Amino acid sequence: MQHRVTCVRSYYETKSVTEVQRVFRRQFTVGRHGRVPSRNTILAWVKKFEETGSVFDVKHGAPRTVRTPENLQRVREAFVRSPRRSARQHSRSLGVSRKSLFLMLKEIKFHPYKLQVVQQLNNRDKEARVAFCTAMSGMLRENPDILNNLLMTDEAHFHLSGFVNKQNMRYWSPVNPKELHEMPLHSPKVTVWCGVGAFGIVGPYFFENDNEETVTVNSERYVTMLEGFVEPQLRRLGIDPEALHFQQDGATAHTARNSMAVVREMFGTVISRFGDIAWPARSPDLTVPDFFLWGFLKDRVFRRRIVTIQELKKAIVDEVAAIDEDLRRRVYDNFQTRLQKCIDVNGGHLPDVICGK
Repeated sequence: MQHRVTCVRSYYETKSVTEVQRVFRRQFTVGRHGRVPSRNTILAWVKKFEETGSVFDVKHGAPRTVRTPENLQRVREAFVRSPRRSARQHSRSLGVSRKSLFLMLKEIKFHPYKLQVVQQLNNRDKEARVAFCTAMSGMLRENPDILNNLLMTDEAHFHLSGFVNKQNMRYWSPVNPKELHEMPLHSPKVTVWCGVGAFGIVGPYFFENDNEETVTVNSERYVTMLEGFVEPQLRRLGIDPEALHFQQDGATAHTARNSMAVVREMFGTVISRFGDIAWPARSPDLTVPDFFLWGFLKDRVFRRRIVTIQELKKAIVDEVAAIDEDLRRRVYDNFQTRLQKCIDVNGGHLPDVICGK
């Protein structure tokens, strides 16, 4: 440090690098052939002093961090104690920046989860769910082949506008583009019916009139679909409808007298309200179309840029056709897991049970 201070001071006094070198020789008794700081070294020291006010070198060691074992434990305890409290509030109470807090949360493997909105279940609902799951599990133990002859069905709406997840949608730009996503009040849609079995998928069937306009599902249209579409489709797949366990939910169109008369005549065993096996109300987490098919299809379909209803329908048909036997089998294995989980939680809402990849 003495060498550097001497050189910088001398340079400001003499404004000459050569004179600085002479001063250096005299000050530190350096012989004629001894080494003195070079011109570039002296000018670098002067520049460092002008920029930083010091001739010391910047330390390049590991930066100081608040992510000490003690602070990590403090963060863990704080979030275990108050898991619903916001990260901003925790940051303020713990006295660490939000950036450091998020890094520590990542290090201790804490992740943010959103609450899932589900239908309210009363005690009668839970009892009905347990009764169904117990009966179905017992039947599958006695005759595992039932799983190969189970057709679970439902309808869903697919809107042409698709959807924008505001939580995941980001627009990267130096300035706020103030971009808006316009969504029509009454977006054109299609109403789709599908039946999912381990043996294959029946459908999709689109509820529409002769002008290919989407229509409401009522019992007459439901019967027309069963007789004119579902039965012929099953025959083409080599499936005898009378050998099937046919599941449907309790929608009025499904359980009207004329609908139930056709369903009972067409299928061997009916799982439904007023059916051979009672289907529990408010149980979308137990039926394959609800816990698997619709979410899977919408994720795949809306990856495409779809402009017309015809393109939307074609995309649905294509993605249904792409679901292979292996995936269907795994979904039905998951269905059996759900039956047991429902029993375990006394008919309450299921914890996350997902199909294996």
